[in-house]
Amino acid sequence: MTPRVLMVVPTLGRRIAHLTLCLESITSQDVPGLDLLLVAPPSPEVEALAERFGARLLPDPGSGMSGALNAGFAAAATGTPYVGWLGDDDLLSPGSLAATTSALDADPGASMAFGWCDYVDDVGTVIFASRAGRLAGRSIAFAPNLVPQPGSLMRLPDVQAAGGLDEALTYSMDLDLFLRLRRRGRLLALPRTVASFRWHPDSITVQSETASAEEADQVRMRYMARPVAACYQVARWPGRWALRVVKWRVRGRLRRARG
Repeated sequence: MTPRVLMVVPTLGRRIAHLTLCLESITSQDVPGLDLLLVAPPSPEVEALAERFGARLLPDPGSGMSGALNAGFAAAATGTPYVGWLGDDDLLSPGSLAATTSALDADPGASMAFGWCDYVDDVGTVIFASRAGRLAGRSIAFAPNLVPQPGSLMRLPDVQAAGGLDEALTYSMDLDLFLRLRRRGRLLALPRTVASFRWHPDSITVQSETASAEEADQVRMRYMARPVAACYQVARWPGRWALRVVKWRVRGRLRRARG
């Protein structure tokens, strides 16, 4: 049977406990034709988890997360309609894939479906909830990216036609892909929680906040007409400050949760 959904999980195998929870959240989804693919360096622990959860295992090509994901997309079985990916410590919510596949089935003009996302700490306590919804899909081209990548599901032919992820980007590869998918079809916002993102204060994106925001702005300007991009150089700053306030509040909640 042709797989219906390819879920790619890139991992270095350093967070086995979190990876186990991640894989459990994927394999417990009530959706037929699930093809689970781990992209990882050689590791007995990861190999054991792949066998336990019935996942395929692909060697990490050694070109970063985007390279690992592109390798995963390229390994899709012919005819697979949908693809998503999940960080090795993130989680799909119960019913997530059933909701996103149903939404895409019902709207052939959509290239991607996404929903709400909870931000959780190391032990799974919710510290922030992203509920931007349709506003996120409409504002993604000129405002801070509020489209959560965890739990999003894309049409694989659209991802392939768009060229996959840009491996030259360090922080904003998902935003760049979403903007290209947006040109191919609607981004559907579902009014339900579809995933949990584990917030790490020491993660590369959190620690490199300024560089991450600057790269995201440069990505947006790629797809703007030159006069619009020139205006955006000035107009982008209120959004930058608003995003910084939100991140500051999330970090405060995380400190309070830790006691």
